[in-house]
Amino acid sequence: MAMQQTRFRLLRLYVENGSIVCRYYEAAGATLAVVWLGGVGGGFDSPAHDLYDRMASDLMAKQISSLRIRYRLATDLARSVEDALVGLEFLGQRGVQETIIVGHSLGGAVAIQAGAASSLVAGVVALASQSYGTGGANRISPRPLLLVHGEDDKVLPPECSKLIFERALEPKRLVLLPGAGHCFEEVAPELQQILADFIRQQFHLSEAA
Repeated sequence: MAMQQTRFRLLRLYVENGSIVCRYYEAAGATLAVVWLGGVGGGFDSPAHDLYDRMASDLMAKQISSLRIRYRLATDLARSVEDALVGLEFLGQRGVQETIIVGHSLGGAVAIQAGAASSLVAGVVALASQSYGTGGANRISPRPLLLVHGEDDKVLPPECSKLIFERALEPKRLVLLPGAGHCFEEVAPELQQILADFIRQQFHLSEAA
């Protein structure tokens, strides 16, 4: 069986006290991009059977770039938010005008904080997010916030996303997926469709895109 061609290139974004390693799925000339954030495990982790890689590869054909960020220290929320903001700044320097930021678990809190702080962000998605560090969810408005949580999550209960939903202002949406655990392996196709629809709507893409 032929191996699938790698669609990303590794890059290193240098900051004052270290560097941030990223996987960059670049669509030439793209003005739209998605930032994908993992959880406290660090590395390039992704929910739903490597959903981030699949979607990032698919989006390149729609002229949408993606950036996956490996935190310098995944157990440090504040530093992880800095990493996301550095990634957003990099995309802005590459000509990107609008981004959607997607985070899983700890990454949900990172996405909410970075999304609230960056004018480049047009929408925020938090998947099975922790509630700690999300007190500023109300600052995402008037941009949309999508929260998705598995009803059978044994790591972070769905009450976490319910609390964030209460904190946030409109426009906001909470989706609870029956039978889904923390990493959404049980509902990977459904989660991919939810994210694809959100990205299409926020970037004003056609139904065929």
